[in-house]
Amino acid sequence: MALEVVEVLAAYGRVTALRGLSARFAPGRLTAIVGPNGCGKSTLLKTIMGFVPVLKGEIWLNGRAIRSMERRALARQVAYLPQQHYSPDYMTLGELIALAGYARYSYFGGPTERDQGLFRDALAAVGLSDLAHRQVNALSGGQKQRAWIALVLAQDAELVLMDEPVNHLDMKYQYATLELVRDLTAKHGKTVVVVLHDLNLAAAFADDVIMLRDGRAVASGPVTDTINRSNVADVFDVDAEVYSRNGRMVCLPRYAPEQSGPA
Repeated sequence: MALEVVEVLAAYGRVTALRGLSARFAPGRLTAIVGPNGCGKSTLLKTIMGFVPVLKGEIWLNGRAIRSMERRALARQVAYLPQQHYSPDYMTLGELIALAGYARYSYFGGPTERDQGLFRDALAAVGLSDLAHRQVNALSGGQKQRAWIALVLAQDAELVLMDEPVNHLDMKYQYATLELVRDLTAKHGKTVVVVLHDLNLAAAFADDVIMLRDGRAVASGPVTDTINRSNVADVFDVDAEVYSRNGRMVCLPRYAPEQSGPA
């Protein structure tokens, strides 16, 4: 699934969020979008989905302009997991996952046998098969995050967009969740774009990185070529030591706390 953003200008009213941003997302790879707060990471995903209008430029999906696509057709090709997600108190996990097939249903029909198989496989993939009867809001934080990833899996779209899927999770569940996200490419062949705040998580799990600042792409490419001292300084205004350890890039900011004298 080839996705390309070409010189896109996007704004919330009079506030410009993306300023001629261009980026390519390689098929079958996991791309992390990183950058400081307010740089346009979430806006980029929303613009791809059509939630923020493109004022200039174009977004192409397999050679077709996304804004020319009908919403159900887009939903069959692109799965989107926003930063904040909610479900009614009465909704069970099984009912939530069933929503994933909506774009495939006919106007007078419901889930097919293939859909039911996708739902079961998605729950099994995230280890929640035995909790389909449980209310979503009764699940633990880690279970909820896996539930939403199961929803994405069950949608069976080739392109997956995720906005901070590990936000508010502790270290254990951050790594467990990103391992599931990594499996979307490694085991399921999806093209995955994920917004992350932590450069070390991006380096650990992503194939490629796009670094944003002020609505523009400052650097992009494979992790080992992109996460370096110069780019970190340009994007985050932080002097950091960047090195490889056991085949993984590590970013360690140089921080010298102010020395205080005796009280």
